[in-house]
Amino acid sequence: MKSVLNAPLRAEPARARSWVLGLCAALLLAACSTAPEVKPGATRNDTTAVPVPPAVPEPPPRPPLKVGLALGGGAARGFAHIGVIQVLEEAGIKPDLVVGTSAGSVVAALYASGKTGPQMQQVAETMEEAAITDWTLPLFSRGMLKGEALARYVNNLLGNRLIEDMKLPLGVVATDLQTGQGVLFRRGNTGTAVRASSAVPSVFQPVSIGGHDYVDGGLVSPVPVRFARQMGATYVVAVDISSPPEGNQPNDSLQILLQTFAIMSKSINNWELKEADLVVRPALPGVKSADFGARRRSIEAGRLAMQQALPGLKAALALARQP
Repeated sequence: MKSVLNAPLRAEPARARSWVLGLCAALLLAACSTAPEVKPGATRNDTTAVPVPPAVPEPPPRPPLKVGLALGGGAARGFAHIGVIQVLEEAGIKPDLVVGTSAGSVVAALYASGKTGPQMQQVAETMEEAAITDWTLPLFSRGMLKGEALARYVNNLLGNRLIEDMKLPLGVVATDLQTGQGVLFRRGNTGTAVRASSAVPSVFQPVSIGGHDYVDGGLVSPVPVRFARQMGATYVVAVDISSPPEGNQPNDSLQILLQTFAIMSKSINNWELKEADLVVRPALPGVKSADFGARRRSIEAGRLAMQQALPGLKAALALARQP
């Protein structure tokens, strides 16, 4: 009987050890399962550290604001550019550079030389068509007009100042007749560059410069927005004075030629003007490319168009100047 009663007592220490070991294992597992997760930026001894956010690269510095004025072609309609510049001056807005095509190159050159809006209006109102007209003989050899008179007229107004010597960076756009590429003149004789930029095929003779023949820049860039960008403009104000082809009645060979240019210009402008930050379109209904008698009306149309666009331009420039 004693041996039977004592048997469980001899087995008790083994069961106790097993029970203790099981309890320790359970506690250890529980401790492991409830251990705090170590977060990024924390250590095993610091479970309250705030996670470090991933590094965000700083945006590249904003390029400095550089306002470019792109003046389009349109022959006698180009007087509207003067009105646009007058309003900009009155508002205290001075572009950092100016680039022009055809008629726009004439006004761009005058503006870059330092002439003010009122001074340019005086030039426009006193300009005689005979001063820029030099017929060729025989007619229609390579163009009805030589264009030399236009070059002399521009150089006389500028005191024979070279493009690179202007007070404001100046660009003049022409078309290489051999390659069909647009060319930006930044150096050299200003009158010759303006003559090349304005050389409407069949109207003016092509202009030879450095072994290449050049014609009207409007063939490739009626409003030279992309050339303003090429010169470094970060904000481009484009002035479109092109004549819409709709409603024109081309009754002779010259009018047919000008209508052809109007159609082509509209097609090119559809994509080039998308690159401008602001497009100003003076309302010039009924003003033809050869209508030099409408110069005052054109100037006023330019003023009105720029006045209407001025609040938006001021707001955009203020935003662009914010750090």
